[in-house]
Amino acid sequence: MSKAKEELFKKLSDAVVNMDEEETVILSNQVIIDKHDAYEAIDKGLADGMERAGRLFEEEEYFIPELLMCSDAMYAGLDVLKPHIKTENIGEKHKVVIGVVEGDTHDIGKNLVKIMLEASGFEVIDLGRDVPPLRFVEKAKELNADIIALSTLMTTTMDGMAEVINILKQQNIRERFKVMVGGGPISQGFADKIGADGYSVNAAEAVRLAKKLVGGVA
Repeated sequence: MSKAKEELFKKLSDAVVNMDEEETVILSNQVIIDKHDAYEAIDKGLADGMERAGRLFEEEEYFIPELLMCSDAMYAGLDVLKPHIKTENIGEKHKVVIGVVEGDTHDIGKNLVKIMLEASGFEVIDLGRDVPPLRFVEKAKELNADIIALSTLMTTTMDGMAEVINILKQQNIRERFKVMVGGGPISQGFADKIGADGYSVNAAEAVRLAKKLVGGVA
């Protein structure tokens, strides 16, 4: 990565962390002017900033109001960059049903994953937040999805992920779908314990994992 590009993405990340919506928009426009890759700017700029804000939240340096202002800045940048994402054409689109598990209304991470999956050529069906386990299964069956992607930021709602997998097993359709999990409190150990097919630590990693799960090159 060129030094100028690296510095621009770093400034973009900082603007999100600093809750500076105006600066985020200016820098996002600069990305387009300088003809940098919009997807990369989202990954290494906006998403990186949001991840840093998430860590500050976990360390109790930031609280919900700060996190929301960071996400406002990130979304303002997304509005600028999203139309410039070059969508990969991968022939037949693989379907991903995505949502935040029941009891949790934090959807910033899920929204980022959705945008980056769409940019990578997936068809994404977004169930939103606070989604009951059975709804994930029913929607995946109805649409003949390839992947069910589950997100949560709260430890209290993690069991909902295990419940989705249990329902799939009870209905004898576990093999039909790949289940991927992610979010603040989730770890590879937890994913293994509940029998998920994969875990990703951030949005860019989620895209690599999804490609791998459907048999593409990660």
